[in-house]
Amino acid sequence: MNRTGTIFSALRFSNSLLSSRIPVTRQLLTQVTHFSPLSQHSHTSYCFDTHQKLYFSSKPSTLVQLLLVNDWSTELETQLENSNPILTHETVIYVLRNLGKDPHQAWHFFNWVSKRDDFKPSSPLYSLLLRILANNYSWKYFGITLRKMKEQGFYIGEDTYFTILLILKKEYMHCDAIAFKHFFNRMLEVNAMDSVVKSVVTVILGTEWDNEVEKQLGDMGILLTDNFVIRVLKRLRDYPAKALQFFYWICKDEAYECNAVTYNEMVRFLARNDSVGEFWSVVEEMKNAGHEMDMDTYIKISRQFQKNKLIEDAVKLYEFMMDGPFKPSVQDCCWLLRSISACDAPDLSLVKRVVSKCEVTGSSLSKAVYDGIHRCLTSAGNFDEAEHIRKNMKNAGYEPDNITYNQQVFGLCKAKKLEEAYRFFNEMEAHGCVPDIKTWTVLIQGHCAAKQIDMALRCFAKMRKKNVKADAGLLDILINALLGEKRIDDAYTLLVEMVRKARLRPWSATYGLLTKKLLGARKIEQAFSLLRLMKQSNLTNEFLVEPFVECLSKFGTVEDAAYFLKVWSGKERPSTFAYLHLFRSFFEEGRHSEAKDLLYKCPRHIVEHPNISELFDSAKNGDAAS
Repeated sequence: MNRTGTIFSALRFSNSLLSSRIPVTRQLLTQVTHFSPLSQHSHTSYCFDTHQKLYFSSKPSTLVQLLLVNDWSTELETQLENSNPILTHETVIYVLRNLGKDPHQAWHFFNWVSKRDDFKPSSPLYSLLLRILANNYSWKYFGITLRKMKEQGFYIGEDTYFTILLILKKEYMHCDAIAFKHFFNRMLEVNAMDSVVKSVVTVILGTEWDNEVEKQLGDMGILLTDNFVIRVLKRLRDYPAKALQFFYWICKDEAYECNAVTYNEMVRFLARNDSVGEFWSVVEEMKNAGHEMDMDTYIKISRQFQKNKLIEDAVKLYEFMMDGPFKPSVQDCCWLLRSISACDAPDLSLVKRVVSKCEVTGSSLSKAVYDGIHRCLTSAGNFDEAEHIRKNMKNAGYEPDNITYNQQVFGLCKAKKLEEAYRFFNEMEAHGCVPDIKTWTVLIQGHCAAKQIDMALRCFAKMRKKNVKADAGLLDILINALLGEKRIDDAYTLLVEMVRKARLRPWSATYGLLTKKLLGARKIEQAFSLLRLMKQSNLTNEFLVEPFVECLSKFGTVEDAAYFLKVWSGKERPSTFAYLHLFRSFFEEGRHSEAKDLLYKCPRHIVEHPNISELFDSAKNGDAAS
């Protein structure tokens, strides 16, 4: 992305931003692309493909539709006012997520909403807006929003902070990243009473929760605000039981009312393996108190459940949200189906529950959902039902494609029905689908898993004849399979051929594993050959030194060791690290004379280096450094 200067050079993201003056910033994008409803792909949109209906729940639907099809104007503001929407925290989160690709509209909507007497902004809402602006490089609005947050006493959530910091670093905006870090830390101190938060957390973690803890907290004279409560809960994220006790304590305070913002924060920290029971209890309490789980919270918790293999809870949560006003998107449905299919033994009853809820909304099943169902069935080895789904998919207007065939081949390979998988694979082209690298990878990996390495290699050769280019992932599968069968020479030959003839760039991990196996078999010349290939590809890392040092210190000659250091250093000035590590290993193996002979072959700056001198002096005294 071209820049004539640092985007925030005027803004600086420094403490000066904490003043009331708005510094001038240069907007990165000169034009904001405006999307129509049928081109939105936010997390809460049902526009997954052209065959799919647009679906939103009743009240939020009206608001979202109005914002998606109109540019911001005075007339639009009048329409919004006349629609008299009920603007809760959860509703605004839902709308903003649907405007995720349109920062201009999201920013104007948020500012319009913030001015209303019946709505109170929050730190989570501001954080969501900042993510939308940063993801779309809308830096002008980003800077203004930061200033408003500070002025109104809000702060940036930690997840948002790290997300934005990563964006700045990826865009090589290093000075801005440093300044943003300072701004974030300063904002916490000023707006979130960081020192008081730390004191409260210290009291809570100091002992078991009892009346004495509540008395200490009460004596601190804390002014409870949403910001303060959220900060304390975040500090207690690794102690869900303590967080819940603090939450119930503040809910008893007559001067503070637990609301949708604090309830949503609380359930986020309970959504883990050791507190999932408490999670569902608080979700029920939240519902009874008249609050909804917002879409931002749902997405984070759902992904957390799926990551932690709490698939049944993820499905239950999906059902819970589908019964409420803020329904997950088709994309969320597809993610859930993918997680179910990734289980060793997919539970098809969970698939049925997910699809049933998706259908109840009135949405027609999209190609993506059909693929999700098909993936689960093939992964579970239920091929008859998978065939039935393919027919239904075709009747719905979706022709089977590479995704469909890839899933079928994967399922057959997983079920060890390799001959059937190969026949199905060969039928693909007859149906107008040319096997791609994913299809070939699935087939070859299936044969490797079944220890049919030669068949896997024949498939690989056939793939190359059809001019399908291999990638590093497929090569890694083959190398690992060959090494698993102790076919070290074949693995070496394959990798070298793919690098030299196919111009393939293997992963560092692939090089590292093969190098370690070669050195373990004392095949030093082949290992040196790999080292040269790695150097040519600039793939050498410090962790690759270890297997060479271990082998050379035990079995290598002085010439071998000198050659390794020469190849490792290349044209660069030799690094002390490899030399020092190698000398230490020689001493540990009792090869003192070889270490001295090697030292004579080293560059002068290595011989005279203080650490090297100290090592040899200690060796003279019979106390070689470890």
